[in-house]
Amino acid sequence: MSNIVRLIIACVVLGAAIALAGFGFWGWGILVLLIGGIILLSFFFNENMIIAQYYLRKENSDEAEKWLLKIKDYEKELYKTQHGYYNMLLGLIESRKAPMKSEKYFKKALSLGMKMSHNTALAKLSLAGICIAKRNKREAQQYLSEATKEDKNKLLADQIKMMKGQLAQMDKQVQRGYRNY
Repeated sequence: MSNIVRLIIACVVLGAAIALAGFGFWGWGILVLLIGGIILLSFFFNENMIIAQYYLRKENSDEAEKWLLKIKDYEKELYKTQHGYYNMLLGLIESRKAPMKSEKYFKKALSLGMKMSHNTALAKLSLAGICIAKRNKREAQQYLSEATKEDKNKLLADQIKMMKGQLAQMDKQVQRGYRNY
C-alpha cells in the first residue's frame, strides 16, 4: 500500500476518533485513536521491514527475504528515511547467499543514507569484508577506518578487530607468496 494512502487513512481514522470523543463516546474515541496511531506509525515504520528484521535476528534469512520482497516499489511504499535501511537489509540477506553480489545493496544504502551511525558502520564493515574477499587491501582499510569512526557506541568493535586481523593475515600471505618465488 502506498505511503500516501496510509497517511490519508490515518488522518480519516484520527478525525473519526476526535468526532467520537466530541460526541461523548469516549471509550470508542480512545480505541479508534489507538488504531489511528498504529496506522500512522505504519507510515514511518513499514510492517514488512519490521517483520524482516525480526526474522534476520532469528537467523531465518529465507523468511526475512520473503517479507522484504512483499515491498514491490520501495520508493512509494516506504518513507524516505527507510530507503537506506531497506537496501541494507537486502544486502544482509544477499550476503548470506552470495557475498559478492551484496556490494551494490550496501553501496546504495550508504548513498541513500541512514540515521543511525551503527547501521552505517555495519554497511561499511560489510563492504570491507567484500573488499578483503576481492583482495583489495587499500579499499578495505578505508572502509574499516570509516566503520571505526561511525561505530561510536563500540557495538561492532569485535567485528572490526576481527577484520583488521584478516587484513594482517592478508599481508602475511602476500609476503609468503613472494618468498616462494
